[in-house]
Amino acid sequence: MPGTLTRPELTAADRCDRCGAAAKLRAVLPSGGELLFCGHHGREFEPRLREMDAELQQDDQ
Repeated sequence: MPGTLTRPELTAADRCDRCGAAAKLRAVLPSGGELLFCGHHGREFEPRLREMDAELQQDDQ
């Protein structure tokens, strides 16, 4: 029986695609693409990502 695919937790090595700061938000787009954002850019783009039905994974640390 195949297992469920999950994405790994964000680590210190994951960087924001906009500015290079530590990533705090992973957005998985409906097309399958993935974007990483720092807290600042995550808050900026979160409303639009939700409109696009992106799956959002936040780093709780």
